[in-house]
Amino acid sequence: MEIKLKNIYKSFGEKHVLENISMTFNEGITCIMGSSGRGKTTLVNIIAGLIEQDAGTVSRCEKTKVSYVFQDDRLLDWETALSNVLFVANPSKDYTKKARQLLIQAGLSDSIDIKASKLSGGMRRRVCLCRALIADYDVLILDEPFKGLDEGLKPKIMSMVKEHVNENKIVICITHDYSEADFLGGTLVEL
Repeated sequence: MEIKLKNIYKSFGEKHVLENISMTFNEGITCIMGSSGRGKTTLVNIIAGLIEQDAGTVSRCEKTKVSYVFQDDRLLDWETALSNVLFVANPSKDYTKKARQLLIQAGLSDSIDIKASKLSGGMRRRVCLCRALIADYDVLILDEPFKGLDEGLKPKIMSMVKEHVNENKIVICITHDYSEADFLGGTLVEL
């Protein structure tokens, strides 16, 4: 599987965010780096089909399933941590055991049945990561997935993510931190 971008342009009003971007994403991990405002999030939103480019083409399978950790948490505040993780799981299978295991591995064993509105920012981030990892995806997009995590906890969560990503799928991670990109490995792209 691959995703090909050819001559991608995107503007918001007078601001040109992406100009003549061409690249191919293959199976495995690709880390995208670049200073703020360079269009990293816009690029992955185009890949995910959340926004349309102004010009250029995106070639991917029409039925591509995308799992996404957004910069903001996007949790269902009235649901528990467990329910939030299961929200994206394939309903034809019982993923409850796997969801609990992911939450425990993320250090949330005491918070599995707590409503998301009661969780701290770092706890919410870990729930988002568990939710993205349990989804049945062809493409996993991680937009600054480790932001807001305590420095002491971050290596453990990075290891968990690396353990659970399916490297036979396309994994795209946006980060500003070279140590994160180095740890995750794969291809490094600078915008």
